[in-house]
Amino acid sequence: MTPRLLTSACSLLLSAAVVAVACVAGPASHAADSRPTTDADALSKARAIGTKARKVKRFYTREFDLSGLPAYAPEGELRGTLRQWGNNYLADSGLMAVWEEGFRKHHPGIRFEDNLASSAVAFPGLVAGVADLAPMGRQALWDELKGFEREGAGGGDEGSGNTEIVEIVMATGSFDVRGWTFALGVYVHADNPIRQLTIEQLDGIFGAQRDGGWDGLTWDTSRARGPEKNLRTWGQLGLTGEWANQPIQPYGYNMKYHFNDEIDKKVLKGSGKWNERMRAFSNVAGLKADGSLTAGGELIMGALAKDRYGIAYTGIPFLVDGTRALALAETAAGPYVPLTLETVQDRSYPLIRDVYYYVKREKGKPIDANVRAFLRYVLSRDGQRAIQADGKYLPLTAEVAREQLKKLQ
Repeated sequence: MTPRLLTSACSLLLSAAVVAVACVAGPASHAADSRPTTDADALSKARAIGTKARKVKRFYTREFDLSGLPAYAPEGELRGTLRQWGNNYLADSGLMAVWEEGFRKHHPGIRFEDNLASSAVAFPGLVAGVADLAPMGRQALWDELKGFEREGAGGGDEGSGNTEIVEIVMATGSFDVRGWTFALGVYVHADNPIRQLTIEQLDGIFGAQRDGGWDGLTWDTSRARGPEKNLRTWGQLGLTGEWANQPIQPYGYNMKYHFNDEIDKKVLKGSGKWNERMRAFSNVAGLKADGSLTAGGELIMGALAKDRYGIAYTGIPFLVDGTRALALAETAAGPYVPLTLETVQDRSYPLIRDVYYYVKREKGKPIDANVRAFLRYVLSRDGQRAIQADGKYLPLTAEVAREQLKKLQ
């Protein structure tokens, strides 16, 4: 591949798996002999390069008001070992080490054993009984919840188990830090007159006719909708003139990415039914001179910048010239909220993402005392102040922290 080709706007089709890759323009970001690849080993090495730089950086120096959060107060002497399996970004940034050191100042009799390799190992650790706490940079998937349910039932009938999952939101995801659970934005070409959309309109654009949707592990037929609510032209969103009859071209991620699970739950009502015209993208290695990953979001936005009639979802880190983020509202009554650092932290923006802890307990019984105490610490002013100091995830509001603490009672 020549430098001339690399610096031009281009598109290439990588596989029958519907992975479209749009090359990003710019001589500084490409090596002359680079070749795009989705090979797993190459992607892992490329990802590590970018993560190495980000994990030591404090992205946000803004000091949010944490005075409404409770101070941590020990409720007795604790001893034992807390085993954690899950989210690697907590270890990468050093945040987990700060939490554990702070907690052990109150409880020197507690030890930690951590396997923070990936959110993908969190539920396996819980199910196998080798983890007490399962931190995750995303919400649990259907298969993970189903696996836990079946394990709790001893492999027998659903619902007959004596254990249950408790889901705790420990932090708000980042505004714009790659890897650290950034909020999802919706973007159009800069020429597009649209400035704002509702979640229902996003469902019409990115979704399709459906017979129902999942609410956790329950299939809910009340979430069904017909094809009349599909939005396939810009005229259906009120645009006139040259825009009226132009088809809407949606851009997003291929179906194995967890960003899609967020859009599915929050926009498509858990249906898994997507617009048939969706163009799907994936991460690619081998395009950048420094060896770092070319994220699917970069490719999505590169394609959108060349398509006046396109619309895309991804994170604000990938915003490029020629594209624009939309304000979003839960309903047509508003308010329409822009995607900013402040609206992500105060959780008024509809498509924020959360960072979680999952634990299990016996039904009708309290959570293990050591587990409960550590989660109380994470949700306290001390724990959330550590998140703020790390400068990637965002601290919870006092209201949300109180809601999570109630789950521990």
